Amino acid sequence: MYISPDKIIFWQSGAVTLNATLLFTWGLMALLGISSWLITRRLSTDTRLSRWQNVLEVVIEELRGQIRDISGCQPDIYLPFIGTLFIFIAASNLLEIIPGYHPPTASLSTTAALAICVFWAVPFYGIRQSGLKKYLKHYLQPHPLMLPFHLIGELSRTLSLAIRLFGNVMSDVMIVAILLSIAPLFFPIIMQVLELLTGLIQAYIFAILAMVYIASATEAQQVVNNSHTGEKEQRNHE
Repeated sequence: MYISPDKIIFWQSGAVTLNATLLFTWGLMALLGISSWLITRRLSTDTRLSRWQNVLEVVIEELRGQIRDISGCQPDIYLPFIGTLFIFIAASNLLEIIPGYHPPTASLSTTAALAICVFWAVPFYGIRQSGLKKYLKHYLQPHPLMLPFHLIGELSRTLSLAIRLFGNVMSDVMIVAILLSIAPLFFPIIMQVLELLTGLIQAYIFAILAMVYIASATEAQQVVNNSHTGEKEQRNHE
């Protein structure tokens, strides 16, 4: 049993180390890149679609619907980022069925990197929508004294994302390993199915939370913009 794939070393030379996290992360990225190219190189609009195009369209449409429900706006702006998060985490967890594979999401360094991507995506989309000056103003609402609390909220949100995904994936791996060591003849198939289902759920939760954080930032910016607009109209009326 292992605690983290960071501890599994495949090659080391001085300060340079190749552990399971790096190996399987880059392998997964290559696999997803090649798979996406193979699936999308011959996209068709006919009634007869390939199996993989059908799967891809189902995933994309479901993600579009979830993003639209959360943000209340067109999902195409957020789909590349949210979709990438979901597909990477889901594939990372689902491939655990392969013997010898260790999911990168069981490493705190991987989940922290994903959470940092969300941390920077929140101001990116906020600034993209309203501009830098207007976006920064919402950190001072309703009073400039709230600035430290807004910053603490941003940092704690990033930390909670990283810890939540890491803890859930790591605990699943450890529970399955314990049950398989106790009763290897009865639990393997059932636990593998449950673990795959849990992996999909964790990918879904992470992607949805990321979208919620982005949507909350843009909605807060809309509130600030609306309040400024209302104040201007009131002054003009007076």
